[in-house]
Amino acid sequence: MGLRDRLRGLLGFFRRTERSVQQHTRESVDHVILLDGTMSTLDEGDETNIGLIYKLLAEAAQNNRIGLLYEAGTQWSDWSKTLDIIEGRGINRQIQRAYGWLASRYRPGDRIFLIGYSRGAYAVRSLAGVIDKIGLVRSECATERMVREAYKHYQMDTDPLIAKVFSDAHCHGHVPIEMIGVFDTVKALGFRAPLVWKWAEVKHDFHSHHLGDNVRHGFHALALDETREAFKPVMWDVPEGHPAKVEQVWFPGSHGDVGGQLTGYYPARPLGNVSLCWMLERLDRCKLPLPFDWRARYPVDADAPRVGSWRGWGKYFVARKKRIVGRDRSESIHHTAIGRSKRAGEIPAQIEAQATFSNATGGASPRA
Repeated sequence: MGLRDRLRGLLGFFRRTERSVQQHTRESVDHVILLDGTMSTLDEGDETNIGLIYKLLAEAAQNNRIGLLYEAGTQWSDWSKTLDIIEGRGINRQIQRAYGWLASRYRPGDRIFLIGYSRGAYAVRSLAGVIDKIGLVRSECATERMVREAYKHYQMDTDPLIAKVFSDAHCHGHVPIEMIGVFDTVKALGFRAPLVWKWAEVKHDFHSHHLGDNVRHGFHALALDETREAFKPVMWDVPEGHPAKVEQVWFPGSHGDVGGQLTGYYPARPLGNVSLCWMLERLDRCKLPLPFDWRARYPVDADAPRVGSWRGWGKYFVARKKRIVGRDRSESIHHTAIGRSKRAGEIPAQIEAQATFSNATGGASPRA
């Protein structure tokens, strides 16, 4: 082979190498995982706030680099599913599915958004806990077996040195989470039926809801008027100096009102839109693409009728207690909740005092 042929061969090799590199690089992608509450649906008019956010993002994804995973909560098809619904069965499998989906798609430089409602909120926060404690398996390692292994280390609270060996071998070095956005996180694991719900949660205590240092923004919409003890909210405890921007904001209404789960009571939709638009505004601030006219689609009315906590099965939850507001420096009261409570003559003094305290210590703006 002559010198000219050898030079041509080398040139062809480098060209092939360059093409190969180009095929393995891509622009950054926004990965959005949305986990909905129990008995949720995407049927038109019956979506929760999570379903509405998903549909908006699916529309925006047509012209933007957005990857979407939506999962509805446990569904009731017949009486055999009753215990699944009451106990929140299957949440561990759901978290592993979401983890595997993300691991197989994530590349360094991508952004991660985790959004959920009710038990789905609990699930996305636990997913963030897996990433914080164990790491995110690299795409080439993201087999079903490896996903189960990562979750086993998380679930069994493996010795940190052993977990580090696994992480160093199979996971990305650092995976930032751009935003966790949740509506009224409730644990609702174990047997949560009326009267007997609080005796069977020990096996779920491994779930971590610590806000890791890899989280950049954390937003939590909470139901000020929910009283069912079985729906006690799982709050973030935000230590002084935590790097994330965290807002835990109390809104008027019950668990279903804040999550937008109307259960057929459509007059309550404008009230559900209050927390929905607040969360969409946070997504917008984090530069996640949304349809330009999204604000016009969701009229808000804090004085709209409420779903409340006594409809359907709600009336059978006899253990009730007012939620405690103002424990964490990240909390604040939304201005619509302050005004409504004043008009109803409900605890205006402490609500106003807590709102003033929270806003002064880094909570959300009362007009946000």
